Amino acid sequence: MTEYAPHVLVVDDDDRLRDLLSQYLGANGYRVTASADAVEARDRMRSMAFDLVVLDVMMPGEDGFSLTAWLREVSDTPILLLTARGEPEDRIAGLERGADDYLVKPFEPRELVLRLSSLLRRAPQAVPDPVVRLGEHSFHVERSALTRNDLAVHLSPVEARLLRTLARRPGVTLSRRLLIAESGIAGGARTVDVQVTRLRRKIEPDPRHPRYLQTVRGEGYVLQPD
Repeated sequence: MTEYAPHVLVVDDDDRLRDLLSQYLGANGYRVTASADAVEARDRMRSMAFDLVVLDVMMPGEDGFSLTAWLREVSDTPILLLTARGEPEDRIAGLERGADDYLVKPFEPRELVLRLSSLLRRAPQAVPDPVVRLGEHSFHVERSALTRNDLAVHLSPVEARLLRTLARRPGVTLSRRLLIAESGIAGGARTVDVQVTRLRRKIEPDPRHPRYLQTVRGEGYVLQPD
């Protein structure tokens, strides 16, 4: 069994630093998703679950303080703030908004890894992420991560939410109305059908004859994993 890799969201508008952090954390046992700004980060957090968030304070548009306050309203995910400003009032402002730790730029990447390890030890231990098997595919339900033979398969935010909704109730037929409500799909029944068709192209050996994501005529859809 593959050891679980903590999933980190890195949010920084500096392309070079974002890439360096992604590579370094990835080499040190973390699964990394990167975002360039708060808007992209919000979209990521709505469709995926993270174990940690590394967040730059000074970004164009919405800054890290505001994003921290929003995230703390909806999640207990540990947050480490990065900033070029190390004044006490800045650190206090971040902590007041719910950040768990604070690292001043420039910093040693090794120190970042040590601080993240400390945050993980202090965080409540999560229930293991259930995995749904779909032939060559595996879907990590709470992280909304789809892989095929251990290689990541890209899902759009809507596809991820739809598959997660179905995977949480394997073998249960879910109506289009329920799928709209729980997956946040904008539109009516026809929109659900379109998203199901797109999802089948990614998980089915033969999308024209679905084995896993099946239609129950007059009722809705059901996921039938292995």
